[in-house]
Amino acid sequence: MSDLEIKVDVNPNGSRILTLSGPLILANLFDFQTIVRQAHTDLIVDLVGVPYMDSAGLGSILGAFASCQRAGCRFALANVSPRVLVTFQVAKVDGMVPMYSSLEAAQTRSAGA
Repeated sequence: MSDLEIKVDVNPNGSRILTLSGPLILANLFDFQTIVRQAHTDLIVDLVGVPYMDSAGLGSILGAFASCQRAGCRFALANVSPRVLVTFQVAKVDGMVPMYSSLEAAQTRSAGA
């Protein structure tokens, strides 16, 4: 399984929500990067359907986070599985990127509540 599906939604508060399904790996991350580059607003990446990611996938998440910071937008990850969390921990960046246990928690946080 190497296909990555990306569903794009917009919150009423204007945040863009990217719901990913499939592994985030070098072979399929280019669509993700393109969508992130086009997002000039707060961004929530819901990893609910991501069973694993490689170092390129991790790099693309960190790149999206950095782009949001530079643009003054908020960024959050939701539904990070234990296996994906280990990737962040091994790279020692798990405390850098805001992560929430659910999409609802990430949406509440991105709305400034």
